[in-house]
Amino acid sequence: MKKHFLFLLGLVLFCAACWQQTQAQAPAKPSSAELLQELKKLDVLGSVLYVAAHPDDENTRLIAYLANEKRYNTGYLSITRGDGGQNLIGPEIRENLGIIRTQELLQARRTDGGRQFFTRANDFGFSKDAKETFTIWDREQVLADMVWAIRKFRPDVMITRFPPDERAGHGQHTASAILAEEAFAAAGDPKRFPEQLKYVEVWQPKRLLWNTGIWSFRNQEEFEKNAQNLLKIDVGSYNPLLGKSYGEIAALSRSMHKSQGFGASGSRGTAFEYLQHTKGEKAQQELFEGINTSWSRVKGGEQVQKHIQSAIAAYKADEPSAVVAPLLAARKELQKLPDSYWKRVKLEELQDVLQKAMGLYLEVTAQDYAAVPGQTVGLQVEAINRSNVPLTLKSVSYSFAGRDTTLNKQLTYNQPLMLKTTATLPAQMQDAQPYWLRREGTLGMFAVENQQEVGLPENAPAAQVSFALEIAGEPFTLTVPVVYKRTDPVAGEVYRPFVVTPPVFVNLTEQVYMFADQEPKAVQVLVTAGKDNISGQVQLQVPKGWRVAPAAVPFSLKTKGAEQHIVFMVSPPKGQQEAKLQAVATLDGEEYTRGLRVISYSHIPAQTTFPEATAKIVKLDLKKKGRKVGYVMGAGDEIPASLQQIGYEVTLLKDEDMRLAYLQQFDAVILGVRAYNTVERLKHHQPTLLEYVKNGGNLIVQYNTNHSLVLPEVGPYPLKLSRDRVTVEDAPVRFLLPEHPVLNTPNKITQKDFEGWVQERGLYFPNQWSDEYQAVLSSNDPGEPARDGGLLVAPYGKGHYIYTGYSWFRELPAGVPGAFRLFTNLISLGKDAAQAGSSAAQGQK
Repeated sequence: MKKHFLFLLGLVLFCAACWQQTQAQAPAKPSSAELLQELKKLDVLGSVLYVAAHPDDENTRLIAYLANEKRYNTGYLSITRGDGGQNLIGPEIRENLGIIRTQELLQARRTDGGRQFFTRANDFGFSKDAKETFTIWDREQVLADMVWAIRKFRPDVMITRFPPDERAGHGQHTASAILAEEAFAAAGDPKRFPEQLKYVEVWQPKRLLWNTGIWSFRNQEEFEKNAQNLLKIDVGSYNPLLGKSYGEIAALSRSMHKSQGFGASGSRGTAFEYLQHTKGEKAQQELFEGINTSWSRVKGGEQVQKHIQSAIAAYKADEPSAVVAPLLAARKELQKLPDSYWKRVKLEELQDVLQKAMGLYLEVTAQDYAAVPGQTVGLQVEAINRSNVPLTLKSVSYSFAGRDTTLNKQLTYNQPLMLKTTATLPAQMQDAQPYWLRREGTLGMFAVENQQEVGLPENAPAAQVSFALEIAGEPFTLTVPVVYKRTDPVAGEVYRPFVVTPPVFVNLTEQVYMFADQEPKAVQVLVTAGKDNISGQVQLQVPKGWRVAPAAVPFSLKTKGAEQHIVFMVSPPKGQQEAKLQAVATLDGEEYTRGLRVISYSHIPAQTTFPEATAKIVKLDLKKKGRKVGYVMGAGDEIPASLQQIGYEVTLLKDEDMRLAYLQQFDAVILGVRAYNTVERLKHHQPTLLEYVKNGGNLIVQYNTNHSLVLPEVGPYPLKLSRDRVTVEDAPVRFLLPEHPVLNTPNKITQKDFEGWVQERGLYFPNQWSDEYQAVLSSNDPGEPARDGGLLVAPYGKGHYIYTGYSWFRELPAGVPGAFRLFTNLISLGKDAAQAGSSAAQGQK
């Protein structure tokens, strides 16, 4: 009964998530001061590209300064999307975490004024050196993507966050700097990646620098000695148009990295950044020394500049439309010039500033957030000119639907034009699956075939509408995406992207199904309609030896969004085995094999994905003692569901449950990942938890970082957390205490149980502990000393305190059989008197 309850609760949460939205997709509505900032940027022709490995590696203060004080086109090239990290705000890991961090980076750039780029490299987890990184990344492909970004963005200056050596502290960090140096040279060489030259031209940046600081030196004295040879920039100034210092803007930007817990406080006053020359022409005093950033770098640009400067001089905060005439003149002069990079960039910027100066609001909203190919979609068009500049809306083009609407309607001051219409989506339209997840890649690389998509932060809008305008007699075209908008009774006006979806979804309720015995297990499939009036059948495909009943089940759904729950009984073969299960819906003779997932947090736009409806199925040779587990959620993980898979009754413990009388019903209490970093109340509950152990319970504490612990001691005896980790997932594991109960009962643990682990062995192992702890396992990465602190067991009273840095939060949801067998032993420890006595005897040293 409890399992069914959790399943239904999951569906409720899934559906609720569909409506949690954000303001991120709302059209920009800048203040007059912000508009002047953008107007002044029109007069600057310079660009800079910051390069690092992950979301959160970028220096948001320097980016904010370069983008807003210097007004350069400023980009951040993150080699990866951060898929291999941990998630502080929810259970998403791997590619779903990458989606979240992609959107967090975009929100950060919207805050600090930069632009965002990526490569096809996948963040496979922590790497200790570049050599290891390059065995997993396709080095030449990542280099090609960096060259592509340079040739497209054409930076005058490149800056790396890290040095190309061990000081970078992470193999992917080091690799990003090594590749940046190689890309700096290769981008200007027509013999390197010539296939790109169908779309872009070669480009050679002027210089490459490393954004260093005191952290890269051994001490303050060494830093001060070397700082005189570094380029020094004061980035702490105040921008009165934006009403913030660059330290304040940087904090707002960095605080968008919420999945990493990087909320930051703003700073004010002088603040220096230091840059060390790496390649190209060395700058002596100024970052852009020797680089022309005026309109004279474009042949014939002087006339454009004259009109832009006239617009800046004429600007009035209470009448921004006064700049329309000089900006139209600048646009006319710019259009006369030969095609060039800066012509294209500044035309786009000009059109954006013109639109904002007129208060010209253009919006196209769909009646629903999703539609399927071939479906007719209801649209509402809104256009309003909030200035006295003469404006005619000539036509509206729905290019995705292959039709136009001719209007020839004059838009007079503050008189909205509202138009309801429909458009039919093409039958072969691409769905909204993130482009880098459409095809299966490798551990180190995403598979992207379309060169034009490489490096983009996200998919292009599913549908766009173009407005053909005439502004003061000048033809003008503006394009806006189709979005979905609704009014929430609490949040008010909320937006989400309009997406194209398959006509039917099949969602499995679990990613892994563990069979601990020969009993059949219920596999529940949620069939959801992507459009009205669909009917067909669903089946489960399993490999030979597995059995499914029934063979197929029909479905019939009358309305879009309607759901049908279908239950299959799956029986495992004899003997331990791992396999894959696939759900397939057949509709109108076509097979559909994907589910629907909405990732929704308040700080990013809702993200809709269509993961393959597959699950790992594992027949497990497993014994266990005990049945009831209490679980304290930390930063978020999926271990409770994994334990339910093998028959444990799991209770998610609330604050009011942390009473000794209540806890004593559990065979084990487990603290989720980073619980001592994130659950403030644990500092009050620690005495109760230790009393629970003393009375015979097992307390299993998963990894915590040594930063920002809520209490000074996490165990009953002293132990010190470190940053030690074992990143190679198949690194050898040695048994330090081969006779210890956790390696022998109820499951006999062997080396085979450490096969098939994913991403890593473990992280943040303790490196010091008192004699009361028993170190059970040892492992290490190649060339490193033994790491013995990954699994520590301390008999305490009648029970056991267990601290473990092994990455159960990755292994159990991934269905790794040996991880289940060993974790079950931890829960089962001391569940009979003989075993408890044996364990206590081993604790005497």
